Formats: sequence, C-alpha cells, structure tokens
Amino acid sequence: MMEKPKAIDAFCGPGGMSLGVGRAGFETVYAFDIDEPSVATYRRNIGSHAQVKDVCDVHLSTITAETGLAKGDLDLLTGGPPCQGFSKQKRGAHKGDRRNDLVLQFVRLVRALQPKVFLFENVAIFGQKRGRKYLSQIQRELADYQMTLAFVNSADYGVPQTRQRFIIVGVRIDVFRPFSFPKPSTPEWLTVGDVLAGLPEPPADYSHHPQFPNHQRARVTARNIQRFSHVPQGGGWQDIPYELRLKCHQKVDVKSGGWPDVYGRLRWDGQCPTITGGFDSFTRGRYGHPLYDRPLTPREAARIQGFPDSFVFQGTRGDIRSQIGNAVPPPLAEAIGREVRQTLNPVAAVQQLFAGA
Repeated sequence: MMEKPKAIDAFCGPGGMSLGVGRAGFETVYAFDIDEPSVATYRRNIGSHAQVKDVCDVHLSTITAETGLAKGDLDLLTGGPPCQGFSKQKRGAHKGDRRNDLVLQFVRLVRALQPKVFLFENVAIFGQKRGRKYLSQIQRELADYQMTLAFVNSADYGVPQTRQRFIIVGVRIDVFRPFSFPKPSTPEWLTVGDVLAGLPEPPADYSHHPQFPNHQRARVTARNIQRFSHVPQGGGWQDIPYELRLKCHQKVDVKSGGWPDVYGRLRWDGQCPTITGGFDSFTRGRYGHPLYDRPLTPREAARIQGFPDSFVFQGTRGDIRSQIGNAVPPPLAEAIGREVRQTLNPVAAVQQLFAGA
C-alpha cells in the first residue's frame, strides 16, 4: 500500500487544519504554534508531534531532525498565520501590526522546505486592500509555484457558519496536475439547529457538562439576561426596550446606527456569522442561543466550527474561546485537502487528462 502523503501544520492552533486534512488522507508529521494551550489541545486530540515553537525558530534543519524529510520531500505545508492584524474589526492600526509579518515567515518556510503543495489560509480581507502588499510578495517570492486563489464560504462545506476565508493553494511547477477548488460539498447549507439539536442545556451552576466536554455556560449578569430575553431569533439590541438598553444604544438611531449583531440572537433555521473568540458575550456579536437566554457555550461554538464532541479543548475559558474562534473549520480543511490529494495523485492526474481529451 502507498504511504499517506505527509503534511506539516504551521501556526497549527488547536488542530482544525490537521484534523481536516487528516480526514482527507494526509498524515501530519509535525505541527507547531507559539501558543502553549493550543498545542496542549492539539497534543491531546491529534498527536504528540506538535510543539510549542516560534515560527522564527523553525528551519529546514528543524524539520529534517523531527521528521527525516529533506528539502522537496514534503507533500503539503499548511498554515494560517495569525489574522487579527488584517481583520476588518481592526481599524487603521493594522498597518503597524507585527503579526502581519508572520505571513512572510510562512513564505520563508515554503522557500526552505519546497513542499509539493502549500495551503495558505487567512481572513477574507487579506485578499483585498489590507493584504495587497503581502499577497504581492507571496506571488513574487514563490514564483516557482502555480497558485490558485479563492474566497471561500465555510457554509459551502458543511459548516453552519458564513465564515469567509481567503485561501491560496500553491502547487510546485514540477507537480503533474494543477489544483482546482472543491465544489460545495452540501446541496443546502446546514443550520445552527442542525448541529445544536440534541445537545442538552449546560449545568446551571456553571460547571462542565458531565457528558459533553467544554459545555459550560458563561457567567452573565441578570440585567444582561433580562435585556436579551426581549430579543427574538434574528433580532438584536434594537429589540430591547429603550429603558433597558445600554446608554450608548439609547443615543443611536435604531434604524441605521450601531452594530446590528450586538445582543444578537441566532436563528435556529439559519447560519451563524463568523465565530470569533468573543462568542460567549452578548456584546461581541450575534452569539446568543436561538432558544435560550444565554450566549453560546464553547461546545456549541465548537460544533458550529465543525469539531466533533470528542475533541476536548484545553486551557482557561479565555484560552478555549480563542482556540475555537481562531481555528480552521475541519470540514473546510477536509474538502480542500481532498482536492490537494487528487493533485498529488498521478493516477488521478492521468485519468483527468484522458477524460478531457
């Protein structure tokens, strides 16, 4: 039997990318992230090959020592450098955000390792004005790769979340077959209700649910629960009676002002917006449970991201929020990973060649 193609996961976080490409048939042999709780989560759920490491300290010699792979041997290098510096939620300060330069560290790794394919993932706005400088540098410095760029919606790949991402797949020019992005994997988008159905309420005493890891309710003031109780599915702060609103909302035009998703309640029959690390707060976006007067729990957010219930997140509540919000949805990674496997499969390449003849 042929060996599984080998992958390395840079900026691995808790392991959403590795979980997805693993389901697509890849063996991730090395992963790293600078965030210790994320690596603890990865090691518990995926494997001991993950290390706490700064990308600046990762070189070809590091990879060879850990995996035995030489330059040019690696099948797939994946990476989603921290994206907060590009996020549309961040104003002009993004121009001086040092995290943006981690993109160039990923480029350095591609040049050093010369993988057959690289997969770069980031926020959608990276492919627009804010990321233009970095995108140009990627294309210039990795000219020996044939690149396919796309904006993708996670909802097209079995995730009940309209999470828009910018993806680059680069195929080394000596690899036989070009890459094409997968078609949507589901005829209809999954809904929030589809993935939350059957999950019991978390304990009222704020403890973890005994059968569902990370299923723990957030501590919310009685006043905020009272406010949220007035919000219907799909509604937001505008539905809260005037006398109960935050003072800042009392000064805003209901029809045109303010962030509409604040104090937002999800629709059971709809999709969630992009999950972020603030999903358990009414004031951070539309993350209110569609049926109950509380924010989402970490387990519910993880389901909306496409993680199985068996995947246990490690660290403080803040650590876990960040891990879930920053993770690559595993179903999206799996869908793209399957197409990358086809690209690396010479038999499939020949079949496609004759099919098009």
